[in-house]
Amino acid sequence: MATTWKDIETLYQQQLHSLYPIEEIKALFLLIIEEIAAINPSTYTLEKLNSAETFAPQLTSILDELRTSKPIQHILGKADFYGLKFEVNEHTLIPRQETEELVHFILQDYKKHANLKLIDIGTGSGCIPITLKKKLNNSDVWAIDISIGAMEVAKRNANSHNQNVNFILADILEWEFLFSESQGFDIVVSNPPYITPNEMNEMHSNVLNHEPHTALFVEETAPLIFYDYITDFALYHLNEGGTLYFEINQYLGIETAELIRKKGFQDVEIFQDINGADRMIRAKR
Repeated sequence: MATTWKDIETLYQQQLHSLYPIEEIKALFLLIIEEIAAINPSTYTLEKLNSAETFAPQLTSILDELRTSKPIQHILGKADFYGLKFEVNEHTLIPRQETEELVHFILQDYKKHANLKLIDIGTGSGCIPITLKKKLNNSDVWAIDISIGAMEVAKRNANSHNQNVNFILADILEWEFLFSESQGFDIVVSNPPYITPNEMNEMHSNVLNHEPHTALFVEETAPLIFYDYITDFALYHLNEGGTLYFEINQYLGIETAELIRKKGFQDVEIFQDINGADRMIRAKR
């Protein structure tokens, strides 16, 4: 008897039930078969009793990797972000919905503007600056990251989307040496490392074991170090009337806002994500 799509879906549920909820397994399976076999989730019900023999070896190989807690985005080598596809690997964070919300927030604030100059700090896959470059008319976009591996991925993503982004391989903690005093930006945005070691027990193994810790974690004793340095950078390099945007640790929203306010920023506001958690800060120069 031929192996059907339904047979393989059942196998996925049996072998992944200890790692993921059943609904997440179903969603993963639909994502995978759409990617490798072009089966649309909306028509899967009509296809599921058809033979999957041709794709069975590839589907089994992907299942074996999923059983190690490897993220599906790393297995497939790509992730969706704001309606676009981005290459990701072990050197980059997988773009999250919360970061999509941050980008949407910026676009709502600046959708009627043109000729903006903006910089993304800690760019990873480049999903933030590339998306903003694509959506904001005639914008001059810069991006910084300390990781050579992440920078290579970000450059490939910029090329695949035909977007010209100025990439800088550097440590933002040494920002004083990166730009001339006269170089200004209208927007500074960052999703820096902000997870403390005490929060590790809340995280899924596919994040802990496969995503770069340097992009995720900060020392328990200095959880706001990147917000401190990036805010100082923004004080010097944001144009008058420019805006600073951060994605933040939901447990440290008040402390982060207070740090930014004490440095002299006006209209410092905390915004919640779709799940009701403190997730973004906007501050005006």
